[in-house]
Amino acid sequence: MKTIYITHPHSFNQTDLPPTVLALGYFDGVHLGHQKVVETAKKEAEKQGIACSVMSFDPHPSIVLKKDVTHVEYITPLHHKEELFAQFDIDYLYIVNFTSEFARLSPQQFVEQYIIGLNVKHVVAGFDFTYGRFGKGTMETLAEHANGRFTQTTVDKLTFNNEKVSSTLIRDFIQSGEVDQLPPLLGRFYTVNGIVVDGEKRGRTIGFPTANVKTNEDYIIPKMGVYAVRLKVGSKWYNGVCNLGVKPTFHDNVKLPSIEVHLFDFNEDIYKEKVIVEWHKRIRSERKFSSIDELVKQIGLDKEQAKEYFEKIDEHTCFLS
Repeated sequence: MKTIYITHPHSFNQTDLPPTVLALGYFDGVHLGHQKVVETAKKEAEKQGIACSVMSFDPHPSIVLKKDVTHVEYITPLHHKEELFAQFDIDYLYIVNFTSEFARLSPQQFVEQYIIGLNVKHVVAGFDFTYGRFGKGTMETLAEHANGRFTQTTVDKLTFNNEKVSSTLIRDFIQSGEVDQLPPLLGRFYTVNGIVVDGEKRGRTIGFPTANVKTNEDYIIPKMGVYAVRLKVGSKWYNGVCNLGVKPTFHDNVKLPSIEVHLFDFNEDIYKEKVIVEWHKRIRSERKFSSIDELVKQIGLDKEQAKEYFEKIDEHTCFLS
């Protein structure tokens, strides 16, 4: 996959790029609804014998369009989104820099410059995709703006348990800690990338050494609490239990939560290693203990509960990232 970053106004001529079938969307989460759009585009590209491309945007449009929004947390920050698309065996990924000038394009101008101008022969997008100033362009108006110069496919709504599979629903589950509800929506467990950094090293003194994981991008972090997780170190996955929180037993005024993962049967030094945390199930809320002994006892119970969870997983049917 070749990633092409595009700033507005772009300088591409139509002949600079190969003819492609284009999957259009913002794609935060790259969930099963998004994957349906991409798979539809891949099938059409194969049918036409041309390349398949995906177009996404960065940063999130709300940062540009809403005055009160200055920061957005993502299900899949840009780098993570690129990694996921690379797994889908597409040919080109266009990342368009979303600016106020770009947002002012009329629907017709968007079509001329970013579809026809990029040599797109067929567009695939979800039923609710909008484009152009104020989102006035829709999949219903696209044929008119195309004027016969490309064709299109609209992908219908994907539902699970009578709810639309959407980034909004996924965000809600993450923020409420219901990470075990995500695999049927994402097609995988929720993950965040990070690096192991220096912590307080208190865990090793009480018999539960932890990897202190600092996320390196703007991920949505689950609700604070204790979780059954897996950690990817190098090419291997390890089961563990994670405390996501402010460690109230030891601190009174910490505001930023830390991610501390205790791995089962693991004693390697992974300081400064890049890792992936895969969130499986929330075990309990974080709470303050009256003594270190009480905390140690509870961590032991948490560890056993996480172990039992992983023992129950059928490795042939579970979703793996």
